[in-house]
Amino acid sequence: MSARDVIYLDNAATSFPKPPGVAESIVDFLEHGAGNPGRSGHSLAMAAQTVVAATRRQLASLFGVPDPSRVVFALNATDALNTALWGLLRPGDRVVTTSVEHNAVARPLVALADAGVRVTRVACAPDGTLDPGDLERFVAAALTEDLGVGGLDVTSVATIGAEQSSVLDFVSRGSGVVAGLPIAAAVLWAGVGPTVDIHERVLDGTAVSPGTRLLSAAGPTRGLLTAERTALNVLGHLSGIATLTRAWVDAIAGSGAAIRDTRKTTPGLRALEKYAVRCGGGVNHRMSLSDAALIKDNHVLAAGGITAAFAAVRAAFPGLPVEIECDTVTQVGEAVVAGADLVLLDNMSVAEIRASVAIVRESGGGCRLEASGGLTLATAAEVAATGVDYLAVGALTHSAPVLDIGADLRSSL
Repeated sequence: MSARDVIYLDNAATSFPKPPGVAESIVDFLEHGAGNPGRSGHSLAMAAQTVVAATRRQLASLFGVPDPSRVVFALNATDALNTALWGLLRPGDRVVTTSVEHNAVARPLVALADAGVRVTRVACAPDGTLDPGDLERFVAAALTEDLGVGGLDVTSVATIGAEQSSVLDFVSRGSGVVAGLPIAAAVLWAGVGPTVDIHERVLDGTAVSPGTRLLSAAGPTRGLLTAERTALNVLGHLSGIATLTRAWVDAIAGSGAAIRDTRKTTPGLRALEKYAVRCGGGVNHRMSLSDAALIKDNHVLAAGGITAAFAAVRAAFPGLPVEIECDTVTQVGEAVVAGADLVLLDNMSVAEIRASVAIVRESGGGCRLEASGGLTLATAAEVAATGVDYLAVGALTHSAPVLDIGADLRSSL
């Protein structure tokens, strides 16, 4: 197989195929200059050292490094990142990172957290973007709601001295999948203040058992107990969504299908709830009505038919994906012919779903299929085995039970 036959998707690890100049330089070095720079004084070693020194100067100039001798060559990006992280960070240091970092960053940070480095991960939107403003507004609103018009936790103020400090451990009381630790940390920062010291013990997306410490926060006792319930509400709710999502994902494992959420989310919490779905192993459907067109039965009725509705959407928004909801196999055939990017199979039997899959495969097009309505964990594997691409489960966000998480106060780390 030649490079032209390969669609290479592992560029996070190494690029392929290499630019011609890379191969030419390696061959030239092996044939004419295979000396070990810095190890000897013969001509080949000196030539190699000259190349290394020139490369250091060029990189120093590119990155604005005053002293080229401070440029260090590593085996690869992973080796360089590990060297930097382990070399710079010390117990007590704080790192703010994102939930979508490569393993070359994520794994060392997990180990460094165990060694005392404080690591906080900020959740990302489905497209990988961050909006700290959204999180700040949510946290402020949640705390304001809990504190009320008086803005004061009267019980904590009356019973706890202003100078008292404690550690609050967030501990799983049940088995499940964790989601929302960065949001809980943000609540604690806002509720307690800058003196709080937060240590996330596990990563979002981790399966935990009863008794697992998820997060520890050290700081003023009053502030910790004031923010406790808000942080628990967020953490338990999002972890419940992640736990239910993981159950669905496990139920269809090996089928090739994916579990997908819907827009049936709590008003104001859609981004966080869809993040929790991703933590559980599911995938997100559209975040808003403007992300993609979903032609449902009422749209079909208003437009005068599936073909007419599709043509109208495609003409008005030619760059957007168009999905069509179908109640019958006959409608599926019409939607596929019209050019739908995805067909949503609404409340169909397994036999009807199989027939719909056959229509798409016979068409030879790229239309995807999503089963929706009436799905249960007990039937999920059978539905996934039909060959659909997605199972849409609204219950992930509108009916997930809260994961039982408690907060235990202690005097010291």
